[in-house]
Amino acid sequence: MELSFAVEGGRIGYDDSGNDGPLLLCLPGMGVTRMTYELIRPLFVDAGHRVVTMDLRGAGSSDVVWSDYSPEAIARDAVALLRHLDAGPAVLLTNSYTGASAVWAAAEAPSLFRAIVLCAPFARVMPAPNPVMRLAIAAVGRFRPLWMLYWSSLFKTRKPANHKAERAALAANLAEPGRMAALRAMFAADVSVCEARMDEVRTPALVLMGTKDPDFPDPAAEAALVASRIGATVTMIDGAGHYPHSEFPAETASAVLAFLNQPATRA
Repeated sequence: MELSFAVEGGRIGYDDSGNDGPLLLCLPGMGVTRMTYELIRPLFVDAGHRVVTMDLRGAGSSDVVWSDYSPEAIARDAVALLRHLDAGPAVLLTNSYTGASAVWAAAEAPSLFRAIVLCAPFARVMPAPNPVMRLAIAAVGRFRPLWMLYWSSLFKTRKPANHKAERAALAANLAEPGRMAALRAMFAADVSVCEARMDEVRTPALVLMGTKDPDFPDPAAEAALVASRIGATVTMIDGAGHYPHSEFPAETASAVLAFLNQPATRA
């Protein structure tokens, strides 16, 4: 069921499965919509979870009205949504850009979170790219067809079963006024505010990474580094690229559920 709520002068779109089970809140990465969780969502619902998927500011059915599209701002939206739902503590599942949001949210409002899962996370300030890479980043953030090609390239073993439908929906969404500007704002956002709070995280955490994630020179090393800073465990999804939850939904759901069923993360 598609819903929305008001926060900081705009509206954020989300879906709610409406189950009575423990809440799982899913945040997509930049440049995609909550449709990225379409294949894994029913697996969590079947496991007894109430699943809520939230569009980021500027994406999907959310408004494009803010001056702030940082991971901290998105974390504030996630906290606001949980308070709006009056449900929790929740499991927060993030991907890519919103890995930093998970850090900030868990540090800021620990009582709202049972656990956090950082999938393919950009949770820290990364080394500066070389000049060629800087030009490439600028190009994909400005030209929608280039972003679509880049997004599609991040599935390294197989395309998801719904890839054609998601590609069409995403291209249409990004064609709407303001969507690409919001994406560029995310590219330029300051992650250091979130990274600075890593030592404050006490919530049980899982870092989940694809072994073929092309966004990191060494995915396993990046996963281990982020995990060491927030006291997380690590799971690698063999063959997955940057979207394990979409490329390998069954394997990713199994890993997340196994983590949640550990005694330390039981509600």
